[in-house]
Amino acid sequence: MLDFIKNISPTELVIIALILIVFFGSKVVINLSKGAGETFREIKKIKKNFTEAIEDDGDKSSKKEKEASK
Repeated sequence: MLDFIKNISPTELVIIALILIVFFGSKVVINLSKGAGETFREIKKIKKNFTEAIEDDGDKSSKKEKEASK
């Protein structure tokens, strides 16, 4: 869905940022950037917690299988 983002060069990002600053002002752009950063950090944290929960659950089930086979 957002594969086009991978193809954006740093120069294009600077141009987009300048256009946003001109249209919306620097304070709005800074607040949007902070919000986006917080959102991405939260998503990473949720992803990490989910992955750890899945791995822990897998470890517990494999331990139960080993104990049951004894």
